[in-house]
Amino acid sequence: MKKVEIHPEAVERVKKFTINDTVLGFGKYMSPIMIQGLYDNGEWQQFDLLPYGPISLDPCTKVLHYGQEIFEGMKAFRHPDEKVYMFRPEQNARRFNHSARRMAMPEIPEEQFLQCCDIITAYSHHLVPKRLGESLYLRPFMIATEVGLGIKPAKQFLFMIVASPSGAYFSGDSVKVYVEKKDIRAADGGTGAAKTGGNYAASLQSYKKTLEAGCDQTLWLDAIEHKYIEEMSGMNFFAIINGVLHTPSLTDTILNGITRHSIIEIMGLDKRQVVEKRMDINELLKHVEDGSCTEAFVCGTASVVAPISQFQLADGSIYHLKEPMGPQAMKIRERLIGIQAGRDEAPAGWLRPTPNLEF
Repeated sequence: MKKVEIHPEAVERVKKFTINDTVLGFGKYMSPIMIQGLYDNGEWQQFDLLPYGPISLDPCTKVLHYGQEIFEGMKAFRHPDEKVYMFRPEQNARRFNHSARRMAMPEIPEEQFLQCCDIITAYSHHLVPKRLGESLYLRPFMIATEVGLGIKPAKQFLFMIVASPSGAYFSGDSVKVYVEKKDIRAADGGTGAAKTGGNYAASLQSYKKTLEAGCDQTLWLDAIEHKYIEEMSGMNFFAIINGVLHTPSLTDTILNGITRHSIIEIMGLDKRQVVEKRMDINELLKHVEDGSCTEAFVCGTASVVAPISQFQLADGSIYHLKEPMGPQAMKIRERLIGIQAGRDEAPAGWLRPTPNLEF
């Protein structure tokens, strides 16, 4: 594992940096430092903690033309004892490498990834918010930096982590969902299970339709039959049918969400059933109509859990949930936030303490 070089100018900058705004928003403010790692000649060369700032790229850098890029989203939380903990960062490290393999990019050793996360979080310790539901949001990412227009996997890469003190993403309102039955997000054998920017770019055209329909989120269906529920553009999907929690089983077109995985584990610890299977949108809408599907919700790192109030189709048909504010969903949300914030006991290994630094 390479040692992260700490640049004094980065330390000086972060020492003097404060945020006075009480409304943090999401991704509105950035910690004034960043991690940078360079890959060349078949190995990771160095890692540095630097002042936050622009990066310079040649116009022919491969990421700009062929989208060879991956990223992660994760959070660190301040606990009542003022210590800061990251929530399940090992899961992010493993998913990052899963994405790297799919995108023909180098893996980063898990302990190296975690060390980099530890360092940027530790040096941003005083910027981690204190209010419940707020966090230091970490965005690790990697791009291909080799220069050239040939269509082939790059051999040079840049790994970075930036950090953002962020407020609660969930506004408290339930979500209106537009069901996309024409366009697709991902197909079998594609990049749907990798956290790469192209998947999100492909969703934006439908997101415009979603907003025009007066909805908040797009629900994607499978690429072949256009009837099996997959995920939202950036979140996983759950529904409560006849009192039992259901979620689509994972395929190579669905991102393996860490919040999704955590909810399933929590339900298991509580001896509550979770059904993972293919979910037909037509059957789900019938369950909504007859009241047997009482709730549905989305989940992800940013939103944690947000209840769904209605599903809407392209023809204007609207299906309202019996429990639009999702009482069960909100209990799950409160449980997760309680664990993340140190108010409730966490399952073993879910919280990684950030080292204390004197600087």
